[in-house]
Amino acid sequence: MTHTKSSGATRAHNAKVMNRFELTKRLVGQLKAGEAVIGGIGNANFDLWASGQRPQNFYMLGSMGLAIPIAFGVAIAQPRRHVIALEGDGSLLMQLGCLATVAERAPKNLTIVIWDNGIYQITGSQPTAAPAADLVAIARGAGIANSAWAADEADFDRLVTSALKGEGPSLIAVRIDDKPAVATTDRDPVQIRERFMRGLEVKSASA
Repeated sequence: MTHTKSSGATRAHNAKVMNRFELTKRLVGQLKAGEAVIGGIGNANFDLWASGQRPQNFYMLGSMGLAIPIAFGVAIAQPRRHVIALEGDGSLLMQLGCLATVAERAPKNLTIVIWDNGIYQITGSQPTAAPAADLVAIARGAGIANSAWAADEADFDRLVTSALKGEGPSLIAVRIDDKPAVATTDRDPVQIRERFMRGLEVKSASA
């Protein structure tokens, strides 16, 4: 992912604070080829749900820190399909080792988006360690060279466009506000799984 504005000049402290739902809609609006999207627990998947219930979306329920590993597995299993993980800063901090695993295998069809508001929002807004940690620097240190902070909405759009070209793995980190999600995902694990399997064409609609 080559982009001069976000190739190192933008840091967490000077990236614009944006809204997760608005950016999720912008990201979904760029999906044209059956891309798979894994929404991390809580607000990441709530806003993904509210952006349109695509069959290629998978909504995490209760398994903190696993959006990236699941997306990684899908990317390996279906190398012709682009896969996007939407994860929160707290969940990433629980599972930092996954970044090194992603870098080592280096699937070109994987994009990671980190929503960073510095809090565990759905459990009471307790602070995470993210304000003291540059998540992009951590990702680059783990070996994901195509990692950048989104400076603003237009920059986010450009970074997503670049990532979808399949030159990854890529990581896009975004400073977001503390606005709650606009909807809540239907909490039916079987339905979520079955719909996703059909969306990935690994299970027929009649099965």
